[in-house]
Amino acid sequence: MPTASLIQIAYARSGDKGAGANIGVVARTPAAYEFLRKTLTADLVREFFQDFHPKTCVRYEMPNLGALNFVLTEILDGGGSLSLRVDAQGKALGQSLLRMKIEIPDDLLGDANA
Repeated sequence: MPTASLIQIAYARSGDKGAGANIGVVARTPAAYEFLRKTLTADLVREFFQDFHPKTCVRYEMPNLGALNFVLTEILDGGGSLSLRVDAQGKALGQSLLRMKIEIPDDLLGDANA
């Protein structure tokens, strides 16, 4: 399987609530959703953001939307008014996650490029 960025098979949207953040990952195709459901775990997302020291990461499945939602607690160092981090409000975390490199089956990459 080739290694590619998550953006090849998904979109993302993120936001914040205090010191926590939500990242919604929406698959571009039903097959991509099934792949992400098996592959993109809460542990993997937490590890990707390890430099931000999230306390926990919980994943919620939304099969009717073909999406996964990740809630990362304490990732924003206190939130918008308390943090000195560049993204103190969690708006760019989704775009950051889309840069994650994972092994993606060729057939899914073909669907994404069609």
